[in-house]
Amino acid sequence: MSQIDAFDRRLLAALQEDASLTNGALAERVGLSASQVSRRRQALESAGIVRGYRALIDPEAIGLSVTVFIHVALNTHSRDNARRFRDLVKLTPSVLEAHALTGEADYMLKVAVGDLKELARLVNEVLLPHESVARVRSEIALETLKEPGLLPLANA
Repeated sequence: MSQIDAFDRRLLAALQEDASLTNGALAERVGLSASQVSRRRQALESAGIVRGYRALIDPEAIGLSVTVFIHVALNTHSRDNARRFRDLVKLTPSVLEAHALTGEADYMLKVAVGDLKELARLVNEVLLPHESVARVRSEIALETLKEPGLLPLANA
């Protein structure tokens, strides 16, 4: 896909707000026919611009009442060590997001757990004993002010 136009931006904005909309409902919002919306949607998916669709679930409703940000420093900075840590992150279901950072910490993890005991288990039995990890520092979120973050398509 070479260029995203105003119709694509409106389509992306509508999908971000509600990915369950039919092509007909999207067409009304975007100002195109349903068949045009379908073609554009498929092109956006094929180009990897739309990476997927999912339901937003209230974490507290399923017993995940604690959100934690964990800063991780690796014990060595080698390609193999980074790979081992990334493999660990991929295999840890409570990790919602993982970001490589500049600065003091190498990675920041966003984690959802049921309680502080579960957090302690994650830190003390999963992260700290792992061969790639030197230290961790966790910060518990007291309140979530904005979620999920929709991309600002008007500025893109």
